[in-house]
Amino acid sequence: MIRYIVFGITYAFAAAVQPGPFLTYIISQTLHRGWKPTLPAVLAPLLSDIPIVLLVLLLLSRIDEEFFRFLHSGGGIFLVYLSYRAYKAWRDFDSECVINIRSGQQTLLNAAVVNILNPNPYIAWSLIMGPLFLEGWRAAPVNGIVLLVAFYGTMILCLTGIILLFSFARKLGPRVNRISLGLSALALACFGIYQFWLGIHP
Repeated sequence: MIRYIVFGITYAFAAAVQPGPFLTYIISQTLHRGWKPTLPAVLAPLLSDIPIVLLVLLLLSRIDEEFFRFLHSGGGIFLVYLSYRAYKAWRDFDSECVINIRSGQQTLLNAAVVNILNPNPYIAWSLIMGPLFLEGWRAAPVNGIVLLVAFYGTMILCLTGIILLFSFARKLGPRVNRISLGLSALALACFGIYQFWLGIHP
């Protein structure tokens, strides 16, 4: 059981801090909206991974390259759309703007879409987490359960820490905030174009 706990914690930490579309979106929203509306997004991996986990565990041996190409293309288009929204926020930046806390629900939804269109969770579950979960579950169901709890618990804690860290950076001043927001829009666009290229490139 200890092996599954340690692996879940270690792998979740590595996944949470790894640069990618989801992390970039989280940072972008924190810089634009602040930590309170962005905080619900830490639940996005838990929410979006439910269909991913079920799909991968059922079709573990049937996922082919064409499926991942479709995900790359769809994810790339959505990231470019989010980049455009971040660009508009940069263009129309207002340091006195009051953020609506209820917008956190939309942030959670968008973050979940980013994650579900990101091929990385599918790859991780088909090549790493899925086989390990099935191995542990077959030996004793508690092994699979502690793996999930350790992984998603650590993921949520790490994402919360990242949001709070960049929220502090947001308070350094409007100029720094606007520059950071512009950079995050550029990063989202780059990830989107790259993912779309992966989807259409044979």
